[in-house]
Amino acid sequence: MIEIKISKLSNGEFNRGVFATRDIAKGELIHEAPVIPYLNEDHVFIEKTILADYVYEYGANHTAILLGYGSLFNHSYTPNATYEINFENHTFDFYAYTDINAGDEILINYNGEVDCNDPLWFIKED
Repeated sequence: MIEIKISKLSNGEFNRGVFATRDIAKGELIHEAPVIPYLNEDHVFIEKTILADYVYEYGANHTAILLGYGSLFNHSYTPNATYEINFENHTFDFYAYTDINAGDEILINYNGEVDCNDPLWFIKED
């Protein structure tokens, strides 16, 4: 259903993205990414590494590293996918927010809400 390919949206050293290998219907489960949670107070150690740009909030007291393809989805303010935290299974579950065509890059809003247009932490304003 999904694969990693070169993304035109990324121009850094790791210019990967997650792409659909077949049509995906709105609401369909795309991926269940297992998590490795850690306490928020331990984030000071992660901030010293590249992993700091790939972690997600995981409840009030934890942050999580996502396994599988979870940390490889790129950002869009008009995403075609969204995610829900599944605390019971310790996964982030990614769903199609719109119909996605085979070959399309699957994009999420890094702010966590589909319609949130807040500036991202890694984009510096001039």
